[in-house]
Amino acid sequence: MSIVIISDRDPKAWLSALKARAPELEVYVYPEVENKEKVEYALVWNYPHGVLKEFPNLKVVASMGAGVDHIMNDAELPRKVLVTRVVDKQLGIDMAEFVLALILSHLRNLLVHKGTEVSKEWTPKTYFRIADPTVGIMGMGVLGNKVSEKLKSAGFKVTGWARTQRTNRELRIFSGKEELEPFLNEINILVCLLPLTPLTENILNKDLFSKLPKQAFVINVARGRHLVEKDLLEYLDNGHLSGAALDVFRTEPLPQDHPFWETPKVHVTPHIASVTPPSCA
Repeated sequence: MSIVIISDRDPKAWLSALKARAPELEVYVYPEVENKEKVEYALVWNYPHGVLKEFPNLKVVASMGAGVDHIMNDAELPRKVLVTRVVDKQLGIDMAEFVLALILSHLRNLLVHKGTEVSKEWTPKTYFRIADPTVGIMGMGVLGNKVSEKLKSAGFKVTGWARTQRTNRELRIFSGKEELEPFLNEINILVCLLPLTPLTENILNKDLFSKLPKQAFVINVARGRHLVEKDLLEYLDNGHLSGAALDVFRTEPLPQDHPFWETPKVHVTPHIASVTPPSCA
């Protein structure tokens, strides 16, 4: 039995963690695999779709992170393989801290002032306080709940939205298509933490943005395919949205010629909101 690692991330730390835990394991890094018939487990992240069929005795495909959409979207995923994901409490903590940092940076104009620092402009901006905005979280799963807890403990007003009915004694959760607009109407900062499904793909579009109050701020830390990129640029350009912080993209790494790099109102981070540590292996 052997394991193959297929990932767009540097596999060294995962390779070391697996060998340290079980020295007898045969662990390969794709495409350097000596005997593909012996491979029963694949550890993957953003792998080239179609390659898993090269392993005829594959039993389990394990995601390196909490998401499995990059696996389930593989049209050539071998039938009957088990698909697993990482469940780690630290992922929720990391995500919550990251979202809190982004929101505080937005309220105090830290990202704006970083730009004026480069241009050597002394231009004080009016800032907002924690008590001012209402933060709305789309997606009230494990990560959404952890983020809501962190924000509420910091003093923010928080509401949530989920596709199906959810209960939470600490905050109001809107649910379903009929309650999406009322949810959007009352929030100033939108955080997307939805799972990626056919129903949520492209949900961050101009129709949704138009229902947010003017000068709302958008944070996407879920999946790049939730966002219709041209619609975001349009609503930033017309002034309806004050800005956006994006940690995930349709194409990663974000191409050098992508307009997000040159849009001052867009803050780009390289998919680092919450990263699974190899120690989980």
